[in-house]
Amino acid sequence: MGEKKNHLYVDSQERSIILHSLVELKNQLIKQGRYTDCVDELIFKVVNAPVKRMKIKYV
Repeated sequence: MGEKKNHLYVDSQERSIILHSLVELKNQLIKQGRYTDCVDELIFKVVNAPVKRMKIKYV
């Protein structure tokens, strides 16, 4: 059975907060002398994620 995929929909402000947080985490790991491969992959995925236009209905 395949791995279950989850999709996360965020706006531009939330996306910039996620990127900022990941860069801060990467800097902390570098200071500790630890590997940053996982964080690098996440940054790459967030930066290259496709933009999907959606209509939001407020109730």
